[in-house]
Amino acid sequence: MSPLAVIIADTHISRRARSLPEELIPHLESADLILHAGDLVEPSLLQELAIYAPVRAVRGNVDPPDSNLPETLEFDSGGVAIAMIHDSGRKEGRRRRLKKRFPDARVVVFGHSHVPFLEDEDGLLLLNPGSPTDKRRQPRHTFALLRVEQGRARAEILTL
Repeated sequence: MSPLAVIIADTHISRRARSLPEELIPHLESADLILHAGDLVEPSLLQELAIYAPVRAVRGNVDPPDSNLPETLEFDSGGVAIAMIHDSGRKEGRRRRLKKRFPDARVVVFGHSHVPFLEDEDGLLLLNPGSPTDKRRQPRHTFALLRVEQGRARAEILTL
């Protein structure tokens, strides 16, 4: 089976929610990797997530400055180049901007808007998992799954 990454963002623990939703836990338990695209708010969430799988995270605009999280990350998983950033900027021109910023990436994960987004075009998969705890104007809380294997990537957004 291909490696599985569970992707979350904008959890805003403890401002918007006290903890992650129980419905998310089985997915975390089956994860090979957990990606958090910023706005954890409570840095201890990283230790909680690390109980389930290795965690990679970037700093969001409301994360504490002393969180020691990077603004961006670039790494390889299962032969797939993945980049992460919290705020991808305006919707207009997003694909071009992210391709220029991360020219080697096959997948770019971002957050900030709380709006789930998945688009795989021209060799670049753009993925915003939405939020499992703070849906704002969205109909449901969401997160994403990313499977990577031998240089191939496929993703899906799931609701809670």
